[in-house]
Amino acid sequence: MIEEIRIRNLGVISEATLPLGPGLSVVTGETGAGKTMVVTALGLLLGARSDAGAVRTGAPSAVAEALVRLAPDSPALARAAEAGAEFEEFGGAAELMLARTVNADGRSRAHVGGRSAPVGVLAELGEQLVAVHGQSDQLRLKSQTAQREALDKFAGPELAAALAAYQGSYHRWREASAELDSLRTAARERLREAESLQLALEEIDGVDPQPGEDEELKAEALKLANVEQLRAAAVLAHQALIAEDDYGDSSDAVTLVDAAKRSLEQVRDEDPELGKAADRLAEVGYILADVAHELASYAASLDSEGPGRLEEVESRRADLAKLVRKYAPSIDEVLEWSASARVRLDELTDDSSRIERLEAEIAQLSGLLQEQAAAVSALRRAAAGELAARVGEELAALAMANAQLIIEIEPAELSSHGADSISFLLKPHPGAAPRPLGKGASGGELSRVMLAIEVVLAAVDPVPTFVFDEVDSGVGGKAAVEIGRRLAMLAKYVQVIVVTHLPQVAAFASQHIRVFKTSAPAAGADGAAAEGVTASDVTLLTDEERITELARMLAGQEESESARAHALELIEGARQGL
Repeated sequence: MIEEIRIRNLGVISEATLPLGPGLSVVTGETGAGKTMVVTALGLLLGARSDAGAVRTGAPSAVAEALVRLAPDSPALARAAEAGAEFEEFGGAAELMLARTVNADGRSRAHVGGRSAPVGVLAELGEQLVAVHGQSDQLRLKSQTAQREALDKFAGPELAAALAAYQGSYHRWREASAELDSLRTAARERLREAESLQLALEEIDGVDPQPGEDEELKAEALKLANVEQLRAAAVLAHQALIAEDDYGDSSDAVTLVDAAKRSLEQVRDEDPELGKAADRLAEVGYILADVAHELASYAASLDSEGPGRLEEVESRRADLAKLVRKYAPSIDEVLEWSASARVRLDELTDDSSRIERLEAEIAQLSGLLQEQAAAVSALRRAAAGELAARVGEELAALAMANAQLIIEIEPAELSSHGADSISFLLKPHPGAAPRPLGKGASGGELSRVMLAIEVVLAAVDPVPTFVFDEVDSGVGGKAAVEIGRRLAMLAKYVQVIVVTHLPQVAAFASQHIRVFKTSAPAAGADGAAAEGVTASDVTLLTDEERITELARMLAGQEESESARAHALELIEGARQGL
């Protein structure tokens, strides 16, 4: 809800703060005091077009600000956060500041949560936060989409369940239909794709690559290209470990290590430490012998490689390289691509059977959708009749007994919301043709129609704040009392702000705000007194001040005892009437 509105240099208001709260807040004041500036300020905060004429004469700009309290899970708060807004959490809720500045040249700036934002963001937030009734271009339920959503919410959980079942079938029907269209319209492309995949897989299968084979062959080719150098290194290393000559004076590593071991073994008994060293030298001897044997085997294996092996390896690598160039960066990835290509080829070659299955499924879903759409339509028609009847009762109490809300439900093409075209129409009196909401009704009549609708929908389809302007235009007496009572009924569910000139309506207020004119002399250019400047101020009335204001509204005589008694009677009657 809106906790506070601050206005500066807007129309006749130089500076004012409107403290608001839950329930029903009424704004009253003499004609010309600037009551409508409250609605104008809200319009600016909701993204309405700026008007340089609304800037107070002589002021460089007009400013409207609102402090809004929102639940942490509010969609409006999420949208504000997307726009970069900053907000504070307090008492389990978030407080968000909205601001709009209009310069004297007509240019305007918007701020959301202390951050500059496009005016369109204010409009998006406004749709979720406030509904203003009084001007047809601000009508909350003017679109057929909003009217359908309101009717569906009024219909309750039975319709919600039926609509959810229908939407599940509808979405599957759309998916199946799109897939069938794709199969039919892309038949040639799919055939060409299948032929291309078939040729590619035949080429890969002909080569029959193995996982990691390209890297293995690369290593083998490198070895074969340097076979002489490798053989020489292996032979030389082997000779250094074990000399194979006919001389007894050998200096190879194995012989020298063995000599060292035997030397230490001779004194093992005299010193165990040297015995341990001899054991370790024995281990070294075994290792050297093993390495020497491996080197001899390695050199023999090089000799066993035929002269044509390198040519075979390079030929195989060329075949693998061709696959890598065509299909993937490595043989392992070529194998992965071929696996996915086989799956895709199976899909492409199964088109005929898939088309048959999809056609059968679509036919079944089409029949089911017709049944489910008919069930949704029946529930909507029942709800529409009840909603129209209840709104009609409210209109009768609001001095519009001859007016009738008509909810038309016409057949339409299947959509995600059913097969209905829904329109809210107003028939102002017998014999008149029903017309869309907002057309063919005055501002006051339209506000009362919307009040009747909102009272009925309040429990199922509310926005946090409702603003009514001109709702009491052209009525009085009992009808005015009923307007006040219904505004108070609506305020049980949401915050309601009403600009009114009727004391019967103001008597139902939870907060009563008065706008009043002030006048002060203005200094001329030479310092002499000039013509006075009219301004307006705003104040939240106490209980006693409310009686005085209602007496003024009743008789124009704030001090009249009879008027004050009547005002007190209205307030007490309003309390009892709720």
